[in-house]
Amino acid sequence: MRYTFISFLIIVSFSAAEAQLAGMPGAFARMGSGARGMGMGNAMTAVVDGPVTNYYNPAVTPFLSGRTASASFGILSFDRSLNSLSFALPLKPTAGFAASILNSGVGKIDGRDNDGFKTDMYSTSENQFAFSFGNKMSKKVALGLALKIYYYHLFDNISAQGFGFDLGGIVHLTSALTFGIALQDVGVQYTWDSSPLYGQEGSNFKESFPSLRKIGLAYAFGDSLGIISAEFENNSTGTNIIRLGGEINLIEQFSLRAGLDQVNLPQKGENSFGDKTAPAFGFSLREEFDGWHPTLDYAYIIESYGVTSFHMLTLSVGF
Repeated sequence: MRYTFISFLIIVSFSAAEAQLAGMPGAFARMGSGARGMGMGNAMTAVVDGPVTNYYNPAVTPFLSGRTASASFGILSFDRSLNSLSFALPLKPTAGFAASILNSGVGKIDGRDNDGFKTDMYSTSENQFAFSFGNKMSKKVALGLALKIYYYHLFDNISAQGFGFDLGGIVHLTSALTFGIALQDVGVQYTWDSSPLYGQEGSNFKESFPSLRKIGLAYAFGDSLGIISAEFENNSTGTNIIRLGGEINLIEQFSLRAGLDQVNLPQKGENSFGDKTAPAFGFSLREEFDGWHPTLDYAYIIESYGVTSFHMLTLSVGF
């Protein structure tokens, strides 16, 4: 089965299909989470209005308006998957808590032997488990911490685990303007052991995740008209990215949104501004039924370099 293992590595590396940070570990966890955030170009570090999510900044959890459960399902090309589950609740008087699962993988991988004959169908699975807590330190400042566990099942008995954390902060500059800061995937690395496949020829090695440093601004228009947001990301590989997003509430039950993700700033000696830009569009439908607040979010995302696109659906319920 050695021949399939190498093939899997190639296929899984390609499966990220986002060209995010040169295919470094954890690419699935940098694609976004949920149709609302992805529809706004993932420019969510400073957004505290509406249904917020701990994925982007653990410091937003104190701004939860109530208990919320949500499930997201991605429709992607190349037999890829990207799904998530989350539950969040405010902790009175000034705190909030959220737990989430982010899952990605590649299915229908055709295994072949050295003669080209079909052997079996395979799949991979990569998962992130996050537990976030935030607290308002004052009327204007909130801080948050997220503990994260990663588990990657690659092939047969080949798997890896990783542990790390996120830190975040929110500052209300005015009643409408917020500033957000987040440090993500601090200290995360996969530890691999290939001896179950290769025996004595196997080895142990580690792959470190790139750590992300993000700052953002978000402005909420009066009368719940909408939001505009922008953020800047620098990571440990030296890549710099700008994200932009906006949302308008046309009526109480319907919102439209759009965003730009992966607007890369060229490094020294490069001339590649915006060549990875990933536009996104989306909407929300919501209604209230006897104290329940169901919302359906949809996003259409054009992946980096315009190679392909995918759809994201999120169903959330506030109660």
